[in-house]
Amino acid sequence: MALVKEIMGASLMEKSSFVSTSSSFINHNSRTQLRVNPVLFPLGSRRFLQPNKGVGKIKNSPVLAAISENLTIKVVPEKAVKFKVRAIVTVKNKNKEDMKETILKQLDAFTDKMGRNVVLQLVSSDIDPKTKGPKKSSRAVLKDWSKKSNAKTERVNYTAEFEVDSNFGTPGAITVVNKHQQEFFLESITLEEFACGPIHFPCNSWVQNTRDHPTERIFFSNKPYMPNETPVGLRSLREKELRNLRGDGKGVRKLCDRIYDFEIYNDLGNPDKGINLNRPVLGGEQIPYPRRCRTGRVPSDTDIKCESRVEKPLPMYVPRDEQFEESKANAFSTGRLKGVLHNLIPSLMASISSNNHDFKGFSDIDSLYSEGLLLKLGLQDELLKKFPLPKAVSTIQEGGLLKYDIPNILSKDKFAWLRDDEFARQVIAGVNPVSIERLKEFPPKSNLDQEIYGPLESALTQQHIVGFLNGMTVHEALEANKLYMLDYHDIYIPFIDKINSLDGRKTYATRTIFFLTEQGTLKPIAIELSLPGTAGPTSRSKRVLTPPVDATTNWMWLLAKAHVCSNDAGVHQLVNHWLRTHAAMEPFILAAHRQMSAMHPIFKLLDPHMRYTLEINALARQNLINADGVIESCFTPGRYCMEISASAYKNFWRFDQEGLPADLIRRGMAVPDPTQPHGVKLIIEDYPYASDGLMVWSAIENWVKDYVNHYYPNSSIVCNDKELQAWYAESINVGHGDLRDAEWWPTLDTPENLTSILTTIIWLSSAQHAALNFGQYPYGGYVPNRPPLMRRLIPDENDPEYAIFMADPQKYFLCSLPSLLQATKYMAVVDTLSTHSPDEEYLGERNLQSTWTGDVEMVEAFYEFSAEVRRIEKEIEKRNCDSTLRNRCGAGVLPYELLAPSSGPGVTCRGVPNSVSI
Repeated sequence: MALVKEIMGASLMEKSSFVSTSSSFINHNSRTQLRVNPVLFPLGSRRFLQPNKGVGKIKNSPVLAAISENLTIKVVPEKAVKFKVRAIVTVKNKNKEDMKETILKQLDAFTDKMGRNVVLQLVSSDIDPKTKGPKKSSRAVLKDWSKKSNAKTERVNYTAEFEVDSNFGTPGAITVVNKHQQEFFLESITLEEFACGPIHFPCNSWVQNTRDHPTERIFFSNKPYMPNETPVGLRSLREKELRNLRGDGKGVRKLCDRIYDFEIYNDLGNPDKGINLNRPVLGGEQIPYPRRCRTGRVPSDTDIKCESRVEKPLPMYVPRDEQFEESKANAFSTGRLKGVLHNLIPSLMASISSNNHDFKGFSDIDSLYSEGLLLKLGLQDELLKKFPLPKAVSTIQEGGLLKYDIPNILSKDKFAWLRDDEFARQVIAGVNPVSIERLKEFPPKSNLDQEIYGPLESALTQQHIVGFLNGMTVHEALEANKLYMLDYHDIYIPFIDKINSLDGRKTYATRTIFFLTEQGTLKPIAIELSLPGTAGPTSRSKRVLTPPVDATTNWMWLLAKAHVCSNDAGVHQLVNHWLRTHAAMEPFILAAHRQMSAMHPIFKLLDPHMRYTLEINALARQNLINADGVIESCFTPGRYCMEISASAYKNFWRFDQEGLPADLIRRGMAVPDPTQPHGVKLIIEDYPYASDGLMVWSAIENWVKDYVNHYYPNSSIVCNDKELQAWYAESINVGHGDLRDAEWWPTLDTPENLTSILTTIIWLSSAQHAALNFGQYPYGGYVPNRPPLMRRLIPDENDPEYAIFMADPQKYFLCSLPSLLQATKYMAVVDTLSTHSPDEEYLGERNLQSTWTGDVEMVEAFYEFSAEVRRIEKEIEKRNCDSTLRNRCGAGVLPYELLAPSSGPGVTCRGVPNSVSI
């Protein structure tokens, strides 16, 4: 020590604050090198000095540079010095509290002073050589909890002060123990006083009290680490946190749990309430289906294979952090209340008069938007006499909750829905633009088993369509890519007899043929209506209708289009929307939480695209897709809705064709073309969903490619990433276990394949879901435009109903549509489903945008992605003003904005949220 004092100066050693840590500035094995350890500088700002800063830059210490290379010196402190470090802890308050929450909040404010508080502790990335465990700071409590307990702001910042040794190293984790009575939402923690700058911990999690969860919560800093690069001090915590999230697969889950696990769909039925509410279990060899989040509820009393139900308004379990935040929950609850109110009066009306079940005229439908239900039905006086809540109902009426907003489809042209060109336009620019396919052979053929379903030849002939081909033969039209089809034959035929045996449900298996005009628009030229039968294609089991030539055929054609729209609505909701974006994504989300640490770079990439999905899916199982739920009540297939969804999963769904380019190629709507910016060339250039979608797809793909290549420069890193491989393997083998042996699953073995898999998941969660969801009320809110169910078949001259049809075709048409109660219930639900909540995060946005990752390069890359998303939005606006694009611009034509990325709250018919959140 005497020699060191002589070289460095006694006063510097004794009066300044140089002390060594466990790692070296210069850490070479050569004995001729100077070995000096990094130091802490406690004076002034008390900031840690980074190794790359160098002690030579410290004022009054130039003598260090003059030390001889032949001299070996090791600076060893006699005792590590203690220093204080401050943390800023951001807690998110509720805007509204119930009585219990208010009382507990005040109790926590009181007991906090007595030591029942929130305790934090820093965990270093380094190992303590004495304990062989990670280095830990002193414990610290959140200050001023009691003083700030009544703060009315949404976010409240608290501070905590830690004491650490000078050789502590870099904090990589923080543990939190909540000794209060009530949980709180921890948004973020920021550590100050470090020379490297602030250290951010994005938390976004509910912290339970020690009564519900005795173990401490673990939060990691925003610095991403691949599994094999995890600092030694954090490895055990990384593994511990994943074990906690997986659970043990046993027991009933509590609402405060944070456990992610898999289960089959065995909770849709409610056999305890009657045999009519029995539903088959979805998932397993018999009926393949994706897995959902396990709740662990006990079996029902009457069927051990079925899980007992939790009926509304009781909450369904999802991991605590997956539950809606307050603003989202409020928006959804408001929508649900709206749905109840919209259906209250029709229900009361039905009980008052049996003559009010159906719409009497189109003016009845129109008055839903102008007058509201009470005035329209003339029931205010009757309700005053019969029901005890007239004042409340009157107040609601004045507030507009019983009056529907005018759907977009009526906003520009009230009668557009009647026209054939609008019927066809919605096939490529409406709420379900993903079913149309190019016709490659004529007549079209079925892929079903003829021994089971009888003769399956199409009744369509060349004579039906040749007169609508502008002088072309059918062969020429096929060769010129002029013929397209909406084919709902194979998916409906197996269920037609079952559906038509239901009370008030009637349907066909339909095929609709379209011709592409010179103007780039489609026109329907034939509709085939099929019923199961063994008499062959010339029997009444198959009919073909073509565009009308007189009043009678005009009403027939209108009914046929309504049946097509009903089938389209069913496939849209059950297959393209629910199955492909909701149900199929849930296994990937569950596996991500179970197998990838929050520190994993791919988890950080996927995180915003998983938000709220488990919660909305749980609510769907409770209210929408369950036995006698909204979907069964409002859609033609009734109790067979989910079986149709499962049939589509087994026979049609393929993950490798879920990406936009692959899907367009599969449907014949595009061909591969490497010269194009997106790698494909559209057959119909003015295909709004596809042309806008390809821009969004490309932006997502480029962002993901940059991200993946940053962390995975070669295939070996992909193959050796144990967490990444475990995530993908579990997603397939467990989450999609019924299809795990399919040969079409992509192999996760290269950066290119990883990019493709992630791009597909992000596309489905964001843009694909937005395109299929947020137009439901704007297009379906006017039921005649898109009836979700049909109640009558189309009569022919030999049917008893034909005379009724001929006598009053408008009445027959309206009686074929949903009843007033069914229609208003459906309208209320799709209104809710089409609504953006105030806290929505849209594509190109994310929570804690500049601190979600500690990787500066990726933050910059994300800002570039955000800029590209804004550019796409401007291009979509430009396209919607281009009069040459007739499928999105013209007199009375709705612009196509469903893939325009941004939106305000409410029903806007635009906006691409990051995730499947509604």
